[in-house]
Amino acid sequence: MNMIEIGLAIRDARKQRKLTQHQLGKLLGMSRATLSGIETGRIAEIGIRKMAALCSVLDLEITVGKRRPYPTLQELRQEQRGQSGT
Repeated sequence: MNMIEIGLAIRDARKQRKLTQHQLGKLLGMSRATLSGIETGRIAEIGIRKMAALCSVLDLEITVGKRRPYPTLQELRQEQRGQSGT
């Protein structure tokens, strides 16, 4: 997962709980601007303690696993051709 995907997951979980960024920030002791930066991927690094606090409040989990290799351009094209039926 990259920071944009993490931010989107956090935003979706926050919205499911009907919390504003301001409300979540107050619960965690973070500013609304910090949460906005995390949700939009503008903040490139998040400390593990902040991430753990966010996950705890939003009922998310952090998992660690072996990094998956990125597909090559050729593999993506083959996959796209297979999905388009050509």
